[in-house]
Amino acid sequence: MSECIRTVVADDHYLVREGTRQLLEMSGEVSVVGAVGNADELLDAVRRLAPDVVITDIRMPGGEWRQGFEGIDAAHRIRSAHPGVGVVVLSQFADALFAFELFKHGTEGYAYLLKDRVGDLDELLGAIRAVASGGSVIDPKVVEGLLARRDVRGQREALTARERDVLGEMAHGRSNSAIARALHLSISSVEKNVNAIFTKLGLENSGDVHRRVAAVLAYLGPD
Repeated sequence: MSECIRTVVADDHYLVREGTRQLLEMSGEVSVVGAVGNADELLDAVRRLAPDVVITDIRMPGGEWRQGFEGIDAAHRIRSAHPGVGVVVLSQFADALFAFELFKHGTEGYAYLLKDRVGDLDELLGAIRAVASGGSVIDPKVVEGLLARRDVRGQREALTARERDVLGEMAHGRSNSAIARALHLSISSVEKNVNAIFTKLGLENSGDVHRRVAAVLAYLGPD
């Protein structure tokens, strides 16, 4: 992977597409090598331009794609044909069913973010870096919604506020040291919270980034 992360942006709205492109290029970390308006153009751009990462809207009209899942289906095709390309799917839907649809074949190299994250450059760049290195990210708002749903059902022991904060950072695909920096905690404190989370959720502890996200998804997924 080159010093700048080579990226293709896909969105059917020109202003959103161009705004995302300009925002990313201003960071100095990303080179947008292509900007396209539908899933067919996205697949062609990946084939021609060999990007490191793709950023795609979840919905893009046109073509013989599942309506409303064009970006997710394109993500699966891209990862199947080009396993070294990471994919960030941007969605307006906090409903976790869409996230599970993206992650149904595995979590490695995928990120699911709500579209309002585009305005937070650090969050978006973090997701891009994560998928470029084979990690995975799920928007913490989606995780929080799932946790709230589980609370109502009474199917798990409640996490503390701090444990929820740590779980949100884990959903970003962050390591324990990165979580410590983000939450201004010691690494040992983060480790204790992570162990408590896995214990309460009945999950096997793992230091692997995408396995941690996968474990959270597996537990919080639809019954």
